[in-house]
Amino acid sequence: MQPSDLEIARATPLRPIAEIAAKLGISDDAVEPYGRFKAKLDIAGLPRGKTGKLILVTAINPTPAGEGKSTTSVGLADALNRSGRKAMLCLREPSLGPCFGMKGGATGGGYAQVVPMTDINLHFTGDFHAITSAHNLLAAMIDNHIYWGNALGIDLRRVVWRRVLDMNDRALRDIVQSLGGATNGFPRQSGFDITVASEVMAILCLARDAEDMRARLGRIVVAYTRDQQPVTAHDLKADGAMAALLAEAIKPNLVQTLEGNPALIHGGPFANIAHGCNSVIATRAALGLADYVVTEAGFGADLGAEKFMDIKCRQAELAPAAAVIVATVRALKMNGGVAKADLGREDVAAVRAGAVNLVRHIENVHQFGIPALVAINHFATDTDAEIEAVREAAAAHGVRAILCRHWAEGGKGAAELAEAVAELADKGAAQFAPIYDDDLPLFDKIERVATRIYRAKEVVAEPSVLAQLKRWEEAGFGRLPVCIAKTPYSFSADPALLGAPTGHVLPVREVRLAAGAGFVVAICGEIMTMPGLPRHPAAEGIHIDAEGRVEGLF
Repeated sequence: MQPSDLEIARATPLRPIAEIAAKLGISDDAVEPYGRFKAKLDIAGLPRGKTGKLILVTAINPTPAGEGKSTTSVGLADALNRSGRKAMLCLREPSLGPCFGMKGGATGGGYAQVVPMTDINLHFTGDFHAITSAHNLLAAMIDNHIYWGNALGIDLRRVVWRRVLDMNDRALRDIVQSLGGATNGFPRQSGFDITVASEVMAILCLARDAEDMRARLGRIVVAYTRDQQPVTAHDLKADGAMAALLAEAIKPNLVQTLEGNPALIHGGPFANIAHGCNSVIATRAALGLADYVVTEAGFGADLGAEKFMDIKCRQAELAPAAAVIVATVRALKMNGGVAKADLGREDVAAVRAGAVNLVRHIENVHQFGIPALVAINHFATDTDAEIEAVREAAAAHGVRAILCRHWAEGGKGAAELAEAVAELADKGAAQFAPIYDDDLPLFDKIERVATRIYRAKEVVAEPSVLAQLKRWEEAGFGRLPVCIAKTPYSFSADPALLGAPTGHVLPVREVRLAAGAGFVVAICGEIMTMPGLPRHPAAEGIHIDAEGRVEGLF
């Protein structure tokens, strides 16, 4: 019987974190240990020059069949190091919401994991708690300001700063707060988002340093006056205290893979409701420490990769050298119409039908001027004929598809992928460019993403949404990029519409200004910024054994 991810992680001896840091040439003064196997890195002691080549790992649209983007990222980084190259891994931190909801863990799988996996999945170094506290401090200061006379003239109907919690809790999506009498403030309708959707999370991940972070925190728009003038966190004098709460959280976290290779895990915005990438600070530090940096962007390339290119790379002046698109035979068969219960049976025709989803992602990555490879994440039920069908679909669009067995074999199982990635990156063929210019109007930017990436026929929005976008442009926010929040399961706003749909309509039901993070969020369809738990959440199977060890995280 195959051991679980947790059993594999526990059976692997870890190296002291000081040894991992020394391997990178990081001075002892820059390493702040959090126990024996994880550490914070002092930003001042990290290199700032960009020298390494940035490799983006993305994927087809996620399905219940699984794709394995994080697992592939770990396997690729291990394989690059096995080949004698100096490589680093940059990933996001897991949110407690999915850990206790559907996934049960988010640190890779099999023999391609980052460790210590229990620590990383549960609290880690406390970054998410610091972000939650900073966010909710600002919420408290808004209500306190209103209670003590409202000198800024905040319109209670136009407070846009909700509270956050790093847990899936649908009961908190919409609430009425401040009930119980005059001493509790003024009652109003509000709600909670999940912490990974917080603008504070996005700011931490996009800031270049602590000074930039505080400046961005000050620009957060929290409410509007009766004459619709914005009120910011700086107006409330909250930005300094928020930055203080984040003083440790802004430092990237150093851990290791099962093969003892360095990994920076820092920040964790979701890609369906935020920009879905690890921190700029960690990425830039890794580029100064290694020759190849493997990073990932959340969900499929239509969400994570698009935002990685159009938001993170634009703001941080980064340019990926190559991209890897992860696919599985199982997921392609599901896109081809096969039910989950039948995925173990060979069905070459379904693979070919579902491969349209993979092809669409290949085309989209190429639109950004980035050369790509396909990593076929191997499952035991895959047949030779099905694997060949994936290779043929990729080859028809000029892309090589490589079978990878890193889940079962670690870095050794991704050796061929590593050689191909290094060769592609070393060619210097990438000609990266975002798919829209800064000067394009905000609604036109939404349309550009919808029509070119999602292949939508049109974007529809209520007049009030269009009017809000126009007001933001007049206020000087028109040059910001857009962050589209939609279902990750489809190119459309309908999660049931699999494959590669065209001619659909993208409905924008709400827009939110993230002035500190530096983008405008367009919420489309039925997307929720506070997810709920499934019928049988992963939390039901998580417990502590007689020795005090956590069980059930995969």
